[in-house]
Amino acid sequence: MTRKITMNTPLVEMDGDEMTRIIWQKIKDILLLPYLDLNTEYYDLGLEEREKTKDRVTEDAANAIKKYGVGVKCATITPNEERVKEYNLTQMYKSPNGTIRAILDGTVFRAPIPVKGVEPFLPAWRKSITIARHAYGDVYKNTEDIVPAGGKAELLITLPDGTEKRHLIHEYVGTDGIVQGTHNTDESIFSFARACMNYAISTRQDLWFGAKDTISKTYDRRFRDIFEEVYASEFKGKFATIGIEYFYSLIDDVIARVIRSDGGFIWACKNYDGDVMSDMIATAYGSLAMMTSVLVSPDGYYEYEAAHGTVQRHYYRHLEGKPTSTNSVASIYAWSGALRKRGELDGNAGLVDFAGKLELASLKTIEDGVMTGDLFLLSNLKKKQEVDTETFLLEVGQRLSAIL
Repeated sequence: MTRKITMNTPLVEMDGDEMTRIIWQKIKDILLLPYLDLNTEYYDLGLEEREKTKDRVTEDAANAIKKYGVGVKCATITPNEERVKEYNLTQMYKSPNGTIRAILDGTVFRAPIPVKGVEPFLPAWRKSITIARHAYGDVYKNTEDIVPAGGKAELLITLPDGTEKRHLIHEYVGTDGIVQGTHNTDESIFSFARACMNYAISTRQDLWFGAKDTISKTYDRRFRDIFEEVYASEFKGKFATIGIEYFYSLIDDVIARVIRSDGGFIWACKNYDGDVMSDMIATAYGSLAMMTSVLVSPDGYYEYEAAHGTVQRHYYRHLEGKPTSTNSVASIYAWSGALRKRGELDGNAGLVDFAGKLELASLKTIEDGVMTGDLFLLSNLKKKQEVDTETFLLEVGQRLSAIL
């Protein structure tokens, strides 16, 4: 056994829920702890702890990332009414991801993990498409309510001098209804634009952006105008020098162009659009569990996570003692991404090298024909076998040990 790699600065580790929580611990036991003196500041973001702390634990975790610079997060439940009953919650807590992103600001970059034997559903997609998701505001920090028949909803803005502006949203004549208020800030949109353009330069890829400013003539138009201002004043010359382009169109036109493209670009999306489209891109390339996800803050903070959910159906099978075949690659890559960034920031070459080899071992396992059920159905390899959740991790562990 080689000497374990040390970590001088901790990672902020955020545990999660259901099947991904089970996998999270197995990754640590099988792939990390045998080779690393793992140094983390641990926060339990499972629903039980969020209920116990009234979600303060989520805020504490986000602030810890500000302190240490790098965090790694397991998938968590965002409760709906059914989950409130199931977990006996006192309130319908907000999305932990939304809370963390609001505190850190920044942009979420998500890209498929290509692997031999798994071809995109769209044959034209020869190169990966990276989703750049704005990580602040919109429905993730909304205020909403039910309005009874006969009521009306208004948008009230109180100006700095105390005067008020009112805009009628809707009068609910003869029917109950619903209303929702969302917001954003110029500061966050400027950060989003700069993050996307810097990332495009660093990866030498074109940047596409789409919104619906023909309908949302103030909200979405503000996004478009800020992007164009940042591009014209700060990035146009830089893009031209390295031969990349910035392209804007309506979101529906952009989607049509994405489908017809061969990939190889960054697609900037508002928060909700990015949430939906990242799942579409991941599935079209193979699996939701085959996608990287990192939140990059303008202040230099990084949070790595699995882009998928908690795999509820597999968790219930696990509780019944039945075998599961859950893909753990996205969770592995969350750890490898965080460890690599921790190593880069600390000048720890051994940690950076380990992160790369962990990813290599994961891909080699799949390309050797050993994979979980989701990939087994997709892979065109001639020799392949479907294995359960733990066996896949053990197979990765064997290859990692050989590489190291």
